[in-house]
Amino acid sequence: MNLENSSKVPGSFRDPSGYLFRLEGKLYRQVNNVYRENYDLLMRSGLYEELAGLGLLVRHEEVDIRGPEPAEAYRVICPETLPFISYPYEWCFSQLKDAALLMLKIQKMALGRGMTLKDCSAYNVQFSGGRLLLIDTLSFEKYLEGRPWTGYRQFCQHFLAPLALMSYKDVRLGQLLRIYLDGVPLDLAGSLLPGRTRLSLPLLAHIHLHARSQAHYADRKTDVKNLRLSLNGLYGIIEQLADTVRGLTWRPRGRGWDAYYTDHNYSNTAFEHKKEMVGRFLKRLGPATVWDLGANTGVFSRVAAAGGAETISFDMDAAAVEINYLSCLKEKQEHILPLVVDLSNPSPGTGWENSERMSMAGRGPADTVLALALVHHLAVSNNVPLERIAGFMSGLCRSLIIEFVPRDDSQLQRMLATRDDVFSGYTQQGFEQAFGRHFIIDECAAIRESHRTLYLMRAR
Repeated sequence: MNLENSSKVPGSFRDPSGYLFRLEGKLYRQVNNVYRENYDLLMRSGLYEELAGLGLLVRHEEVDIRGPEPAEAYRVICPETLPFISYPYEWCFSQLKDAALLMLKIQKMALGRGMTLKDCSAYNVQFSGGRLLLIDTLSFEKYLEGRPWTGYRQFCQHFLAPLALMSYKDVRLGQLLRIYLDGVPLDLAGSLLPGRTRLSLPLLAHIHLHARSQAHYADRKTDVKNLRLSLNGLYGIIEQLADTVRGLTWRPRGRGWDAYYTDHNYSNTAFEHKKEMVGRFLKRLGPATVWDLGANTGVFSRVAAAGGAETISFDMDAAAVEINYLSCLKEKQEHILPLVVDLSNPSPGTGWENSERMSMAGRGPADTVLALALVHHLAVSNNVPLERIAGFMSGLCRSLIIEFVPRDDSQLQRMLATRDDVFSGYTQQGFEQAFGRHFIIDECAAIRESHRTLYLMRAR
């Protein structure tokens, strides 16, 4: 292998224990000499095999290659490749809650093998094949009797604080994780949470008093590593945190969950015909990956997943994503990942040099994008010209299944009823011209008992 073709992964530079790099299209991780003792303990203690065997930790193989910094290397491992990387600010409430419980479960199992999680970043958790797993093999270190849990602060900021804010205040406050990449500051969380959370002893201790403690030690030279905590005390904290997280709940207000997808103007015949055509187009394309943009609760994501495609189901509505995710769990769905993303303001490249966390577009392209009942929302509600929409879509996919909603559609008429109609370019001809600059139209067909048209397009 040619080392000149290797490159470090931008989001992997902060951990002195090792880093990720790519070589000839494959992902590897160098384990540095400084982590040698802890890596050997992880593998020798049986913790790695236990966690990997349960599907809680990403599997890896040790390989005999050199990384970009061979002088620092103890081992190089090749981890299992995941189909898609998502971020905590793209997760719905229950996704973040399940990730929190996973971290606590792993911490408890690690203690049973004489190890502990040295960090507790939500970015170390991913969804793959319908399950949650830890992807940071180097997160573990030897447990030292009496030493406090070094990942505790991070757990509270990455998981407990945003979950409490989403549960007690507003689910949209989960988006604070997009601003604060090391988790929501506890003093900020405490100031936003309602006063009644101080009556909850766990929230009082782990958020309000924890924030005060951080401020106290920030102004003093006291080394918090010198504080003592027994193993039983640590187990007690883990159990209390787990009980607290389980007790946090969120349900959307004012809408019936079971009938969430009924707010459309299709007849049953039209809706079934649309599903039939989408399925036929997907079968013709045979994509391995599908991004369903504006997926709502994922009806058409399931059509894609039924064909075996790894499907990312994007929607800006946290309630719709919550329903989608809970449905996926109930169905044991392995091929759909629901995410909260606003296409008018999609996830950007962020972090150091704007490259630690990839933009939404930077994680593509997908083989196929579904854009169903979407374009009129972008064009009319968000004032995005058709040409700009087409250009954006062309960067996301190799093929496109897209629906055009004309002016005489009742849903579009409702949208125009409350604003001036300044969208003279929004016509079917204008739509075909705009998308025709970026795509070749393979097929188009009217959806029965509707004014809408479904298109199959391939990128030029």
